[in-house]
Amino acid sequence: MQGWEKAGLVQASESYSFFDLLQIKKLRDLTAKRVRSAVIRKSLEEMRLAAGMTNPLLEAGVIATGKRVVFRHQGKAMEPLAGQFIMDFDPHETVAVTVKADARARRAAENVQAIRAAESAAELFARGVALEEDPVTHPEAIRLYLRVIEMEPMHAAAHINLGTLYYNQHDFQSAEKFYRAAIAADPRYALAYFDLGNVLDETGRLEDAVKAYRTAIAIAPTYADAHYNLALAYEKLKQPRKALNHWQAYTKLDTSGPWSVHARAQITKILRADTLAIVSRRKRK
Repeated sequence: MQGWEKAGLVQASESYSFFDLLQIKKLRDLTAKRVRSAVIRKSLEEMRLAAGMTNPLLEAGVIATGKRVVFRHQGKAMEPLAGQFIMDFDPHETVAVTVKADARARRAAENVQAIRAAESAAELFARGVALEEDPVTHPEAIRLYLRVIEMEPMHAAAHINLGTLYYNQHDFQSAEKFYRAAIAADPRYALAYFDLGNVLDETGRLEDAVKAYRTAIAIAPTYADAHYNLALAYEKLKQPRKALNHWQAYTKLDTSGPWSVHARAQITKILRADTLAIVSRRKRK
């Protein structure tokens, strides 16, 4: 504990909340895999910047890969120190064909039974996060998050996670409702504005999506995904020069990932088109 306190991973306290204990458990699990405290701290810092989270240990799934930390969030696995998404394998499945459907269903049923015994909003939320790991238990995760909101209407993270579950089901109306509720609960939650921007983009409200992405960046200037999606939105609006600024910002934040390759290609395309336009205007003169 003292080592984690010195590393800034845990706040010293005479008593700990359920959230504190959950965070300590995740730190213990990572440490057991021989992930150093400095690596954990840096991974958390990078994940906050990359995904606009407040506390990635609580808001995303966490596993150790080698001596690095990998976060599962919104159906993707990310290794933040490398700034890359990686192939995401279910930790319960070493080889997919060896996991039988009845065993998976039994495991899901056991999880649901344990969850129904939970009492506090904090515990319900933590168990909801765990249930998001398996699509089979997503309906139960939704039920739990709704219970959390009944108990704590201003629980921003529960609103966010509900929005994302509905977004992945293409229920954009419900997703938007919960993302807006998250913003009302915490107006400084960059991830909420980013996710709202995605819904607005999906439903064709590009000008509003731009405003949401810009707000996310104003709160978290190094939010790489927000720069990327804002650049895409500007391109859809036929505003390549504005897109260029955010493609360039993205490549500074993600120097080697697969999306960086696309961003660099867009930069080259915009600059080439701009150069050709200037040459064309000069010829007309």
